[in-house]
Amino acid sequence: MAAHDLSSPLLASTTPPPPHLILTVDGDDDSKSRQPTANHQNGGRAHSNTNHHITPRSNSTTHRNPFEFVGSDDSFSVPPPCTIDPFRNGTPRIDGLYEVLKILLLLPIVVIRLVLFGLCLGVGYIATKLAILGWKDKHNPMPRWRSRLMWVTRFTARGILFSFGYQWIRRKGKPAPRGIAPIVVSNHVSYIDPIFYFYEMCPTIVASESHDALPFVGTIIRAMQVIYVDRFSQPSRKNAVNEIKRKGCCDRFPRVLLFPEGTTSNGRSLLSFQLGAFIPNYAIQPVVVRYPHVHFDQSWGNISLAMLMFRMFSQFHNFLEVEYLPIVSPLDNCKENPAHFAKRTSNAMASTLNVVQTCHSYGDVMLFMRAAESGQEKPSNFMVEMAKVESLFHIRSLEAMDFLEKFLSMNPDSSGRVRVHDFLRVLKLRPCTLSEEVFAFLDVEKSGSITFKQFLYGSLHVMKQPQFRSMCELAFSECDILEEHEISQHEFGDVIRLGIPDLDEAEVHELFKLFDVEGKGRVSKDNFTSCLRKNPLLIALFSACLSHRDAVDDDDNSMVEEIV
Repeated sequence: MAAHDLSSPLLASTTPPPPHLILTVDGDDDSKSRQPTANHQNGGRAHSNTNHHITPRSNSTTHRNPFEFVGSDDSFSVPPPCTIDPFRNGTPRIDGLYEVLKILLLLPIVVIRLVLFGLCLGVGYIATKLAILGWKDKHNPMPRWRSRLMWVTRFTARGILFSFGYQWIRRKGKPAPRGIAPIVVSNHVSYIDPIFYFYEMCPTIVASESHDALPFVGTIIRAMQVIYVDRFSQPSRKNAVNEIKRKGCCDRFPRVLLFPEGTTSNGRSLLSFQLGAFIPNYAIQPVVVRYPHVHFDQSWGNISLAMLMFRMFSQFHNFLEVEYLPIVSPLDNCKENPAHFAKRTSNAMASTLNVVQTCHSYGDVMLFMRAAESGQEKPSNFMVEMAKVESLFHIRSLEAMDFLEKFLSMNPDSSGRVRVHDFLRVLKLRPCTLSEEVFAFLDVEKSGSITFKQFLYGSLHVMKQPQFRSMCELAFSECDILEEHEISQHEFGDVIRLGIPDLDEAEVHELFKLFDVEGKGRVSKDNFTSCLRKNPLLIALFSACLSHRDAVDDDDNSMVEEIV
């Protein structure tokens, strides 16, 4: 027996040691997304758990790609559903014996707080009306004597916070001087946030035009020289940026406050930032707000305003923490890219809050609300991280809403998925090889059903192919045999039957009605291409005629070459 020293094992191992696991991690945020790889000596495989993983198309499928003729390839993929719901309120209902007893006990206090709230709101409204009475020149800073009247409204704002149960507010840090950081950005969790900032700094805010019509509130934000913006209008957004620049560079204006997320979240994540605060390239002070709680989540998520206010009135105390972060200044002598500037700021805020950052935006709120209105059991399944979709496909939220309406008409099940028969019913397609290939193209999981995210990504992927527009025009030309700049149902049916030979007249008529929006029995080129933009998957109907035309063109070219 061989001699053993202190470093050798007492029992010799009969199996070889396990191979070393080597992980390659890409830490460069600006590089292209790559999957972590693992190398085993025995050829093993490691799986990544990263959120950037995408669901690939199955290599085992026997279906061809029906959109190859417009430039699509087999690399089409759809990100997996996001497991984070940044708008979900943790306590949307009154649950538990403790909460019920507490509310019953505090009912007299609720009445007192409600009276205090109404009194403070009334006094603040009267003071604000006096401050702006006869004030016409709202393009310039508010005169000093009018600003002093607004101090009354600021103190009533603190009374409103007290009535909601915020007897004290914990602060960390302090606001930077206006001359150093003229712009303040904050995460947005509740309607309490702007009330606190109005009391604390009385800033100029950037708000939706719809807020001007709110009773009491509209008058107060007008006195704050609000910068109105219509989030769906490019000229309005551009004008808002110019106003931010103008008011940010003038010391006589209050500092400018923006909520770059564009909507409220539950505070457990940070949404994608809009760039309006970062385009002027001024120094910015980030501020974060937290609402610590045990029994009552104060975030304004999937809960009505009336219920949220009642729950606030019926708490012993509501907690609010505000932390002022160090100033973030633009790099490269004030020439930093706004997107990079916004990313640095959001990273600092997310790190302080210790939360994840998501690609959700106000567009996801619109999708959520529409899905909820339609009676979907899980409306959060219809959120798609709209900021990422806008970046990839360069579309607006309103366009995504149109696709959602189409998907909802397909009768999604309780999990938000659509089966093939409902998909074909809405697109007026009959079961056949071509329609199965279209559905299989979207069904990247090969589960026999599709989600709204898969439907949206697939539709936009086809529509954004470089040859999509030209193929739409060619398809119309193929149908317009008589060159009348309009096509009839008969001409339309002759072309469609090249892809689906067994269509009867009734089925052709149903398909034709999708294009004949005016009901004239004839379709113009504009209506034809408009229908395909709204239903880009239908371009597959013309794949046979367009492929046949390409083959004829190739034969003609070959013949010419032979003659030459």
